[in-house]
Amino acid sequence: MAGQLIIKQGKEKALLRKHPWVFTGAVAKIKGKPGLGDTVEVLDTRGNFLGRAAYSPHSQICGRIWTFDANEQVDFEFFKGRIERALRMRQAVLPEGTTGYRLIAGESDALPGITIDIYANWIVCQLLSAGAELQRGVIVEALRSVFPEHNVYERSDVDVRKKEGLEQVTGVLHGAEVPEELVIEENGLKLYVDIVKGHKTGYYLDQRDARQAIKKYAKGKRVLNCFSYTGGFGLYAAAAGASYVRNLDMSQPSLDIAKRNLTLNGLDDVDVEHVQGDVFQLLREYQNGEKFDVIVLDPPKFVDSKASLTRACRGYKDINRLAAKLLNPGGILMTFSCSGLLSTELFQKVVADGVLDAGREMQIIDRTYQAADHPVSLPYPEGLYLKGLVVRLVG
Repeated sequence: MAGQLIIKQGKEKALLRKHPWVFTGAVAKIKGKPGLGDTVEVLDTRGNFLGRAAYSPHSQICGRIWTFDANEQVDFEFFKGRIERALRMRQAVLPEGTTGYRLIAGESDALPGITIDIYANWIVCQLLSAGAELQRGVIVEALRSVFPEHNVYERSDVDVRKKEGLEQVTGVLHGAEVPEELVIEENGLKLYVDIVKGHKTGYYLDQRDARQAIKKYAKGKRVLNCFSYTGGFGLYAAAAGASYVRNLDMSQPSLDIAKRNLTLNGLDDVDVEHVQGDVFQLLREYQNGEKFDVIVLDPPKFVDSKASLTRACRGYKDINRLAAKLLNPGGILMTFSCSGLLSTELFQKVVADGVLDAGREMQIIDRTYQAADHPVSLPYPEGLYLKGLVVRLVG
């Protein structure tokens, strides 16, 4: 063991409740000279074992718990066992006709700082912490053991690595070069994904359930899909029999993939329009009389830190106000936030304020969260980040 973190008296309570983070302010003493990502023992002031953690001297979270079991070592068998357990749990909850899913959801799968997604026969890894970085080789070896037929690609190209003292890294870790076209299935629909340049690891897998939910509201309706990316919500709406769909996004390449997704699923005959531009501006332009029956608001993360929360709330309020004005009587607004720092309660309040300013009355008829392959460990509420409201215009 590279060293030990001795926790201040009274600061061990979170660890005893199995919360997986050790903050610098909770550490009374560091014994030994652990390096970046090294595995250290975490002990209370009496020397009682609390856990084994990955050490990160550059982060406010200086320890991320690998295990609370004193008899468990952090080695190949450890990672293989975690991956096998996660796979069994996904197999129990994934819908039929689905080949794209999250395999490892970081702390909620007891692998802190590690995100692993499956796209058909490709595995995409994001190693976000110092401990995950140090264990890269072992993690890949474990993945190859569990998925011998799969290729492995790394997308550790996120800003959070800077807080861990790490550079951004991408590239093939095992197997062939990434194909130009990679297709996954989701609830029986086919989707093109780009694991090299696409958002996140290639696609927003966490919205699978919400995309499926739009089918209940879209048949015969006019649907406006804002921040559409590659058109997932619009594709589901078209498949459900929507009379008209309009996808809005800043990225023309993403809209081009949205068009190809329709062709891939034999839905070219549906009236679908793709509009490139700023969603905030377009929603204002549509105030001159356009109306829709179903509107989807699935914006990117507005909240990067607590300091940006107030500004983000203004943004959420603004788009929900504008969207509410565009609904036909009885219309449906599906509105989402993927900002973990914005609580479910505050999000509802912000949406309510926007609807009120629009002079409309609406009711919540459903709530959505990240799909079941993005679980939330009970002691780790930070794992819940995606929340959605399905609200209906009264009248």
